[in-house]
Amino acid sequence: MVGLAAQFAPLREEIEEAVQAVLASQRFIGGPEVEALEAAIAQLCGTEFAVGCASGSDALLLALQAAGVGRGDDVLCPSFTFFATAGAVARLGARPVFVDVDPGTLDVGPAQAEAGRAISQRPRAIVPVDLFGRVAPIAPLLEWAAPHGIAVLEDAAQAIGARDADGAPAGSRALAGCFSFFPSKNLGAFGDGGIVTTRSESLAERARALRDHGRGADGLHHEVGTNSRLDALQAAVLRVKLRHLDGWSKRRHEHAEAYDRRFGAAGALPGGPIDAGHPLSTPPPAITPAIHAHNQYVVRVPGPRRDALRARLAEAGVETRVYYERGLHQEPCFAGLPAAPLPATEAACCETLALPIHPDLQPEDREYVAELLIRFLFD
Repeated sequence: MVGLAAQFAPLREEIEEAVQAVLASQRFIGGPEVEALEAAIAQLCGTEFAVGCASGSDALLLALQAAGVGRGDDVLCPSFTFFATAGAVARLGARPVFVDVDPGTLDVGPAQAEAGRAISQRPRAIVPVDLFGRVAPIAPLLEWAAPHGIAVLEDAAQAIGARDADGAPAGSRALAGCFSFFPSKNLGAFGDGGIVTTRSESLAERARALRDHGRGADGLHHEVGTNSRLDALQAAVLRVKLRHLDGWSKRRHEHAEAYDRRFGAAGALPGGPIDAGHPLSTPPPAITPAIHAHNQYVVRVPGPRRDALRARLAEAGVETRVYYERGLHQEPCFAGLPAAPLPATEAACCETLALPIHPDLQPEDREYVAELLIRFLFD
């Protein structure tokens, strides 16, 4: 599903040289490597500021706290997402309020947000997710949120390099964007790492202080933060990898287009939920100038057939993943929290299946996966 060994082999000399330079400098926390990475990510995302931190989970935590979210606040977030989206909210003493997703795109829109606001006591923010590398439509949420004084913070952990329907980069449109450099991401470190992007100087300054125990530029601690600084070694690795991101993204796009063609020719529906009588739907397409980062290629297969298909693929040596096996509202630690009706979330949990799409996937392996799936579902 990831192919990290194949990715590393041609980069070994570049990465070893970058790591040796950090070892020679003995600057391991912050410093020029981190500052250079922050500048490069800000340029990629079209923002004035980027603040490196220890993980994508901490990027969410820092962005939320820097935006003023704290104990007693409610934060609207999708139930169909990775745990960290709501986990960061809870770590601040705030309360996740779970909202559903659009049944076709799996995005949170104004309709889902309004359903969450109706059951919330004090919504302070909303966290839409750029799911699987497809940029969520932020503009309608910004328009919805403004009259209510609700901050919009973008969970872009899976979408570095992606663009929306207007051509705006992921991480550039909301008050802040939150990225993960977990090794399996399109731009992955040799461990954990994350970054917050923003156009707001005040939010960037506060996030920088919060990642260093709340210490401001004057050296004083005006509030309690955390220890979430990005290591220089990770920044050096990421700067090397960043030079190759465009090429990797193109190969992911080629794989996705090939899957789309093969499955479409077999009779799959292009995007959206499963309709009665159809065994397969493919991811919603990205219409130019939108760019899908394809962190995952996720198809939808009706209920019990999804699990039977996954077992058949595993027997044939094909690794797959289920994103996500359950909604966050179904996690024991979130039991009893408010949630809007979540039919689309619960349907997606039973239907979604991620197929291999990493840049080093070979065309013949991709065709092998597609042929197995088509035979199982359409023959």
